[in-house]
Amino acid sequence: MEHKSVLLDETIDLLDVKPDGKYVDCTLGRGGHSSEILRRLKTGHLYAFDMDQKAIDESTPRLEAISDRFTCIHAPFDELDSVLDSFGVGKVDGILMDLGVSSPQFDDGARGFSYREDARLDMRMDQDQALSAWDVVNAYTQEDLTRILKLYGEEPFAGKIAAAIVRARQTAPVDTTFQLTDVIRQALPQAVLRKKGHPAKRTFQAIRIEVNRELAQLESVLQQGLDRLKPGGRMAVITFHSLEDRLVKNAFKEAAVPPRTDRRLPQTGEEKRQYRLLTRKPVTADLQELQDNNRAHSAKLRGIERNGEESE
Repeated sequence: MEHKSVLLDETIDLLDVKPDGKYVDCTLGRGGHSSEILRRLKTGHLYAFDMDQKAIDESTPRLEAISDRFTCIHAPFDELDSVLDSFGVGKVDGILMDLGVSSPQFDDGARGFSYREDARLDMRMDQDQALSAWDVVNAYTQEDLTRILKLYGEEPFAGKIAAAIVRARQTAPVDTTFQLTDVIRQALPQAVLRKKGHPAKRTFQAIRIEVNRELAQLESVLQQGLDRLKPGGRMAVITFHSLEDRLVKNAFKEAAVPPRTDRRLPQTGEEKRQYRLLTRKPVTADLQELQDNNRAHSAKLRGIERNGEESE
């Protein structure tokens, strides 16, 4: 059974794909969203980014079966501006981001993303890059480990886990996901270990974000993407944890919502913004999708549109 992308119908509806439009999928993955965009294009074109060459290789035949009006790009999505410039692409009609790790990446135990599969610590979305999870775990200082666990994992026991990692690697490198999971368990109080949820979840998330520069990339591409939209162009972003969602929410709010003014002062009329929010609150999965796809439980979709009266 073919995997269906999270919030697929809602995302495509929000993008309101024009048959002659230019669209960017910043996170191709296995091509679920891209396929639906491509089906709606007649004379338009789709530009699909992914850091994972394997994802591009596996998605290309699926897209070719629909149309040839697409270009796959092996690059991080924060290179959006430079890559589109190199193709001579100016403003675009829509931009999509389905953030985080794709299901196939999680399901491939050898990639080292999952704490439920034993594999060498890796977590690289781009297999050509040098920095891996192994490097973070075995080379970062205790101070830096503590910082990323707090910042990217919001881990309450960041200091204890970082100290435990440093102690463990003094004997031998922490090579695998299960070895790291054991170290994390040893660092946490029994009361925490008895709670629902995997004790390594926050730490693995933090290391993965560090390895792939996920939040730094997102912050950059959000601004590039907003600037790249045509009047009437739309951006749709699906997030899977609060750190991503907060960045998207704040970027969209800053672009679309006028700052509050002191009502005691003379008012000069409401400030016009270049953008408008398409989703005041994030769109979440319906009951049927929640039953069909566990990954949908944490998914949030937000959208924004560049106002049509703005000139390019």
